[in-house]
Amino acid sequence: MSDDSAPMRVSGPGAAAVLAAAIGGFALGVLALAADAFPALARILNFWNPTGPLSGVTDIAVTVWFVSWFSLSRRWVGRNPNLQRVNLAAALLLGGGLLLTFPPFMDLLQGK
Repeated sequence: MSDDSAPMRVSGPGAAAVLAAAIGGFALGVLALAADAFPALARILNFWNPTGPLSGVTDIAVTVWFVSWFSLSRRWVGRNPNLQRVNLAAALLLGGGLLLTFPPFMDLLQGK
């Protein structure tokens, strides 16, 4: 006997949070690599002198995370996105972001 009165759980908000965190992590890696590779960009991203370009890199990455979380959660409210695809995308984005912040890999990409 099934209980039809139990509320259906939606995974959209949780999936949005997971994917947005991965998007923010990847943005951090891309921005860190770009700031390291282009001195002009590093100067632009120097929002606060004691930390240098890292201040702009992290501020922008957090903004990307927040905007992506907001937009995905609004889009997926009341929905159940394919969690396997969301988790795969999140794992790839997080792995890529982590790899892009690893100095030997950054140096390899820059030909140093």
